[in-house]
Amino acid sequence: METSLGFILDAVPALLKGALITLQLTAVSVAFGSIGGIALGIARLSKAGPIRLLARAYIDFFRGTPLLVQLFMIYFGVPALVRTFGLDFTFNQWGAAVLGLSLNSAAYLAEIVRAGIQSIEVGQKEAAESLGLDSSQTMQYVVFPQALRRMVPPLGNEFITLLKDTSLVAVIGYQELFRQGQLIVARNFRSFEIFFAVALIYLALNVIASQAFSLLERRLDPKQT
Repeated sequence: METSLGFILDAVPALLKGALITLQLTAVSVAFGSIGGIALGIARLSKAGPIRLLARAYIDFFRGTPLLVQLFMIYFGVPALVRTFGLDFTFNQWGAAVLGLSLNSAAYLAEIVRAGIQSIEVGQKEAAESLGLDSSQTMQYVVFPQALRRMVPPLGNEFITLLKDTSLVAVIGYQELFRQGQLIVARNFRSFEIFFAVALIYLALNVIASQAFSLLERRLDPKQT
């Protein structure tokens, strides 16, 4: 009879493949989410009321509803809505997963960006403007570089949170780490051993990500240079 360790070792290649896909999915989603998050974070500080309101509505919706529901809306709901107009449309699993995670991440990253920008002293903005820099130049060369240093810790937390949240895309059939574990269990019925191995891989990925962001934080800290 094969031992529990034997089942885990047999599953390792498939689980590592799933772990690589999980990392790719997380990285791509954070990249797109960062673009949206920066835009939304700046919009939240806009002097134009309608822009602030739209940004706030987006952030409240995606922060206030479950990611699982958002994934179902995108993967099942959007194609169903499009078909009511007589059009044939379906999402592939990768596209739906990236879109759902990116939209959700953007809402959380927006608040990180907003808080980071607001943490910079007003006097620095005023000094930059007194030197002839316009508002966009002040943001680009003075405010944002300093704010970025303060954003690194919460950005690391969001990356780790999103990495764990990728397990939710298993519900639409995308074969990341957790889904790979489910498929293996369906074949060998060794639930505890396989999901324990899955948990250990998630833990290892999170520890590595945490250490990487800690290193980045130290590199960006002017006191350490």
